[in-house]
Amino acid sequence: MLLVLSDEHKEHLGFLSEVDTVVVGEFGRIAVEFLKKGSNAKIYEGAARKLNVPTHSVQYGVEGLMYLLTESSKLMISEVDFQDSVLALGFSEERNKLLLQLYLENRKEIRNILSELGPALPCYHNLEWRLDVQLASRTLRQQVKPTLSLKLHLESGGIRSARVLQTDPATLLHLVQELERALAEVKSNHCRRILRNIK
Repeated sequence: MLLVLSDEHKEHLGFLSEVDTVVVGEFGRIAVEFLKKGSNAKIYEGAARKLNVPTHSVQYGVEGLMYLLTESSKLMISEVDFQDSVLALGFSEERNKLLLQLYLENRKEIRNILSELGPALPCYHNLEWRLDVQLASRTLRQQVKPTLSLKLHLESGGIRSARVLQTDPATLLHLVQELERALAEVKSNHCRRILRNIK
């Protein structure tokens, strides 16, 4: 899978072709460091002074490199696909190899950082259910009132919790039908075309 870069992103990364390869390697190290700890305006200013360029050029270059590495790591693109994606930037062969080396050395670490940044959603662990039926009462002799009780066990960060839900069979049946309809929609050609364009 190739990484599609916007014109603005290509323009920001174009700054890397104007600097030495040692500087590109340093920008890569800074980009990974910023992913861990957040950006620091003083580093941009110091690098801009050393290179005698505007601060925003350095900032855009580092942030462009950060975006390239995070998107590539997120999609886990192969070495060949990464090289093909970077070819669109028009860098020299040496810079392309340096960017590939940066990507290969840091992709696991970047994926770990991205997984920590995501929301910690609880995961399914187990489900218990019970069907309660009130067959009759003095006031309602002919009516049957079934109730479905669900105990959903969730796990989040090694801690288990339980949620109790209650519903009637008609609502549960409607929910199942809606979920089946949503799953069928994902398999449709129209949805596949949209998902292919998003990637």
